[in-house]
Amino acid sequence: MLPRTRTLVRSMTFVAATAVAAGSLAACSESAEQVPSIGYAIDNSISTYNANTTAGSVSGAMAAFGRVLPGFTFTGPAGAPVSDTDIGTASELPGDVLTVSYKLNPASVYSDGIPMSCDDLVLTWAASSGKFTKDVDGAAKPMFDTANNLGYADIDRIDCQSGSKDATVFFKPGRSFTDWRSLFGATALMPSHIVTQRAGVGDVVSAVNAGDTDALSKIADFWNTGWNLTPGQVDTSVLPSAGPYRIDSYSADDGLVLVANERWWGNKPATDRIVVWPRGVNLTEDLDKNSIEVVDVASGSAGELGTPSGFDVQQIPSRSIEQFVLATSGSLGDEAARRAFAHCVPRTTLFEKFGQTDNAPQAGLGSGVVDSRLMAPDSLVYSDAAAVDGDRYANADVDAAKTSLSEADLDQLTVRVGYLAPDPVRAQIVSEAKAACAPAGITIEDASTDSFDPASLQSGGVDAVLSGMAGKVGAGGTASMIDARGALRSGNGANLGTYGNARIDQIIDQLNVDASTSAQLGLSVEAENILWTQVPTIPLFNQLRTVAVAPGMSAVLVNPTRAATGWNMDRWVLRR
Repeated sequence: MLPRTRTLVRSMTFVAATAVAAGSLAACSESAEQVPSIGYAIDNSISTYNANTTAGSVSGAMAAFGRVLPGFTFTGPAGAPVSDTDIGTASELPGDVLTVSYKLNPASVYSDGIPMSCDDLVLTWAASSGKFTKDVDGAAKPMFDTANNLGYADIDRIDCQSGSKDATVFFKPGRSFTDWRSLFGATALMPSHIVTQRAGVGDVVSAVNAGDTDALSKIADFWNTGWNLTPGQVDTSVLPSAGPYRIDSYSADDGLVLVANERWWGNKPATDRIVVWPRGVNLTEDLDKNSIEVVDVASGSAGELGTPSGFDVQQIPSRSIEQFVLATSGSLGDEAARRAFAHCVPRTTLFEKFGQTDNAPQAGLGSGVVDSRLMAPDSLVYSDAAAVDGDRYANADVDAAKTSLSEADLDQLTVRVGYLAPDPVRAQIVSEAKAACAPAGITIEDASTDSFDPASLQSGGVDAVLSGMAGKVGAGGTASMIDARGALRSGNGANLGTYGNARIDQIIDQLNVDASTSAQLGLSVEAENILWTQVPTIPLFNQLRTVAVAPGMSAVLVNPTRAATGWNMDRWVLRR
């Protein structure tokens, strides 16, 4: 029988922290016996193996599978890409056009015995570039339901001989994507051999090079939905791993069970079994029963979190921005209506109640209301970008909201806000907004459900989504803000509100290839002038994350980004 936690308490004292822990959150005694299995709870659903689809990007796939589907880099605790040389190396080649040589580790092989190859990179590019389209009602639509094509869309071609360990990636002239190291990273590389087997086509490289529409359509059909996961109905034959862990099973009762991958060529996992518990676990009642030793959730999202005594707990601001993502059609189709809603949302109050730690820093992450959508609060140019118009929306302003309603030819407005329930903090945020907006004639309705799909914003099911960055329910964000930018770029799946502005597209494209301070400053200021006028989103604050670690654990390092605390789970050890 697996070890069980014995003692529960009904509340926990949060230890405020504003920096990533330099060491493990909980120490252990080397003389104690090592426990063979560790439970890890996250605050998101796990509905697919493919974190790159629109649905996968807002799910917990990236938090769960970072050490199952690793790539050339992973997102480190500081939010930047860190090389993973177990998978291979990526080297920039000299020349006027950005060209990168990728070399997979000669020993790299999937858990089903099929070697990793450059075909996997070609599949990732084909899916995420937006290059391959199909006709839908007379319009060209991407075949692949990818969440974010930034960076991949800048690639001109990939030279790859099918089955080879080497690939050369050529970017388009003038499109030297500054964050290229984040491409082909953890959870981005999917097993191309599974796609071709299930789609019944030849190799991906031939289909891409030939522009074979029929073959690519079949490949896209599987890539889009073939890796969907339903607890209790998992076919592990389509889920080979290229990391230290592989999926053993997945069920509602027993969680997502990851076990050591016998074919892993790197350092053996320190613990053979990790059980990932997705959203839905009652942490207050079930910690003991489910033997959960590591918890990484949005602060307050699990209510009054009861944990066994002795747990080490940190509460830190993350790189994900809690925000309202607004529809650009329906009741909020007029930008003046969106401004009206923004004027009555009490952003400062919401930060003070739900985004502020006891020892909040004077600047940077967690220091205040977030006023820029494209620049991180700890970036050099954030203060200038944030100064554009955010203060105009800092506090609820009934008169300004009424004026904007009048500009939209409206006397009243109803805004249905959706989010994945239950979530006590988001419920309170909606309640606060409802009370503040009512005097302006704006009715806020809580439209949350326990099966909420952010995509319902596009179908008119709700008028706004309350979420983290790019619609993410749980962990999110990077230092480069690439996910945030992608969520405002036309044509991206992560652009939940289908916001479109040609100048914003141009600015985002330029920000991604010009890292100079002058360009970042001028472009971000211009962008925020537009975005605070058209209000496709209402940023609130850096989402607070609570990480709790059981006594006896070692090597658990907080990672307040999209990778989450499980980014180094293969190093975790529990001794009791």
